Amino acid sequence: MTNAARLAVDIGGTFTDLALTQNGRRVTTKVLTTPSAPEQGVLTGVKAILEKAGLAPSDVGIVIHGTTLATNAIIERKGAKTAMIVTDGFRDSIDMAYENRFEQYDIMMDRPAPLVPQAMRFQAAGRIDAQGNEIQPLDEAKIAEICDRLAAEAVKSVAVCFMHPYANMAHEERARDIISARLPDIAITLSGEVCPEIREYDRWSTALANAYIQPVMDTYLRKLSVELEKMGVDCPFFMITSAGGLTEVEMARRFPVRLVESGPAGGAILAAHVAAQSDYEEILSFDMGGTTAKICLIENGQPHYSRTFEVAREYRFLKGSGLPLRIPVIDMVEIGAGGGSIARIDELSRIQIGPDSMGSEPGPASYGRGGTSATVTDANVVLGRLDPETFAGGSIPLLPERAETAVMEHIGAQLDLDPLNAAIGISEVVEENMANASRVHAVELGRNLGGRTMIAFGGAAPLHAARLADKLGIRRVVVPASAGVGSAVGFLLAPIAYEINQSRFATLDDTFDSEAINALRKDMYAKALEVVSAGAGDQPLIETWTADMRYVGQGHEVTVDIPATPFEADAHKALHDLFVSYYTNTFGRSIPGLVSEITGWSLRLATAAPAPEKARHEKTGKTACPAGARRMVDAATGAMIEAPVYRRTELEPGVTLAGPCIITEEETTTIVTSRFDAGVNSLGHIVLDWNEA
Repeated sequence: MTNAARLAVDIGGTFTDLALTQNGRRVTTKVLTTPSAPEQGVLTGVKAILEKAGLAPSDVGIVIHGTTLATNAIIERKGAKTAMIVTDGFRDSIDMAYENRFEQYDIMMDRPAPLVPQAMRFQAAGRIDAQGNEIQPLDEAKIAEICDRLAAEAVKSVAVCFMHPYANMAHEERARDIISARLPDIAITLSGEVCPEIREYDRWSTALANAYIQPVMDTYLRKLSVELEKMGVDCPFFMITSAGGLTEVEMARRFPVRLVESGPAGGAILAAHVAAQSDYEEILSFDMGGTTAKICLIENGQPHYSRTFEVAREYRFLKGSGLPLRIPVIDMVEIGAGGGSIARIDELSRIQIGPDSMGSEPGPASYGRGGTSATVTDANVVLGRLDPETFAGGSIPLLPERAETAVMEHIGAQLDLDPLNAAIGISEVVEENMANASRVHAVELGRNLGGRTMIAFGGAAPLHAARLADKLGIRRVVVPASAGVGSAVGFLLAPIAYEINQSRFATLDDTFDSEAINALRKDMYAKALEVVSAGAGDQPLIETWTADMRYVGQGHEVTVDIPATPFEADAHKALHDLFVSYYTNTFGRSIPGLVSEITGWSLRLATAAPAPEKARHEKTGKTACPAGARRMVDAATGAMIEAPVYRRTELEPGVTLAGPCIITEEETTTIVTSRFDAGVNSLGHIVLDWNEA
C-alpha cells in the first residue's frame, strides 16, 4: 500500500497522544489515558484520529507504539508473581546491591525493595567462571525440584540468573530447557540473554525486571493487537524502544524491559530531527507532559546514549535510590514536573512540586473530574495562560473557579498569598526545578548550556519554555509543529534498530587478539541483523560501534565510539588513542604510562534516517492579526498584562510577533514572554528569539 497511513500512539501518564501521516499530511489528537485499561484509551484515540483524518482502519499501513505500562508496572509493583533461580551462594546478592549508601546522612534511608522476595529466590549448584569454563556441573535434579516449588506457588514468571552467562550460556540454557519441559506455561527470562554483561547485580536486576513485567506486557500487547485487528487495523505493529529504535512486537514481548523509556525516546528523536532541519548543532530537548518533564542534550544531530537507567527511585532525584536496569537508552533526566504534578507546602513553608501527579484520573482540579489538589495546570489556568474553552481542542473544558479554589486552599491560604501570587509561586518553582535538573545533567556530561537552542514539545512544555530558557541563558527556543504530541510524531521518524551488548575483556597492548575480537563482532552483527532484517527489508543499515574502556585497575568505564571496520593486528594502538582523547575531553586530563582495556562491546544496527527537509527562517516583517486577547501574567516580569492571542494555524511563514503574546493550537499553547519575539519558519515551527531590546 503505497498510500498507506503511518499511525503512532504514545501512552503517557495523563494523555494518550496520536499522530498520523499520509502523503505528506499530518493529523494529530490527544485523548485521556485510561490507567485501569490502557488499551481502551488507545482504541478510543485510534477511532478519533481516523475519523478526524477521514480514513478507514484498513488505510493504516503501520502502527508504532510507545507506552509507560512497563515502567508503571514496576513502580506500582503490579507485575506478575515472579521467582528467581540463582547460583548457589548468591541468593542475597540482589539485596546487597552495591553495598553502599546512596544517601549518606539519612539514617532513615529507604532502599528499593527487590522485585522478588527472598522466599521466592531458589539456589542451584553449578558454576562457570569468568572465562566461560565449567568448574562445577549444573545440578539438574535441583532445577527439577525447584520446578515443583514454582508450580506449588503458582509462579507466572521466573528469572534464571547464574554467574558469568555472558561468557557461557550453557547452564542458563539447560535450566530453561528443564523448566519449560516441566512448566510449559511459565515465562522464562535468562539473564545472559537480557544483559550479557559483567557485574551480576546490574544483570540480575535487569533480568528480574524483565521477568516481572513480561506476562503483563505480553497480555497487554496481545489484547491490543487483537482489538486493533477487530477494528480493521491489520498491519505491521512495531514498538519503540528506550534507545529510540523500532522493534517488532515479538521482540518486545521477550524483552519488555527495553520499553521502560519508550515514550521519552520518541521526543528525543523529534528534537534531533528538528535540529537537523535547521542545522542546529547543540540542542537542549525539553519535553513536558502531564506527569513528568524530560531533559536531553543533543549534539551533531544525535542524542546522548547510555546503557544504564534507574526505575522506581525511592528518592525521585537521587541517583542510586532506584532499581538499576542495564539496557540501551537515550540518556536524559526525568523529573516529576508535569501539568498534573501536585503542589504542596512542606514543613519549611516552601512550595514543593511533585513528583506525584493527578494524572488523568481524576486529573487537575480544573478538569472537573473529582481532583481537588493544586497542580501546575491549575496554576496556569489562574495565570491566564490557558483558554478554558479550547484546552485539548475543546475536549476538556477547564473550570477556572475550581483551579483558583485549589491553588488558594493548598498554597495561597498557607502562605498568606492571593490566588495570583500563589499561582506565580507554583510556576516559578516548577520552572526552577526543571532548570536545576538541566544544569545538573549538563554538568554530569561535561557540557555547557549557553549557546544551545531549546526545542520544546509536549502538552505543557511550550507554556514554560520561554521562562525556562530565560533561567538557563538560552536565547532561542523552537516549538515544532504538532508539539503537543511531539513524542508520537517522533515515533514516525524512528528507524528500525536494535542494540546488542557483550562483555569481553581485551587489554590494549601487544596481547590484543584482533582475530578473536573480529569474530566476536561478526557474531554480534549477525544477531542484531536477525532482529532488524524483518522490519528493515532492503533498506541500507548503519552500524555504530562503541566500547567500554578504562585504565587497567579502574573500577568503571567510559563509553567510546570505535570504527565499524574490522581490526588490524595493531588496532590496539588506535583504540588506546581514542580512549585517551575521550578521557581527556571528559575529565580534563589523562594518565600517562597506564595501559587501557576494553570490558565490553556494543553495536547499534539501524536503518538510515530520512534526509530532513531544510527549514528557512526568514523575517519578512509581516505581522498577523490576533484572534483576541487574554489577561495573563508575563512570567518574565510578573506583571498582569493584556496579551494578544494568535491561532497557530493562521500564522504564515515569515511572520513576526512581538512578545508578550499567546499562540494557541489544539494540543498545546505557546507563551511568548516579553524577553522574546516569535516567528514562524518555512516548516511551521515557531521560533522564539531573544529580544535584545
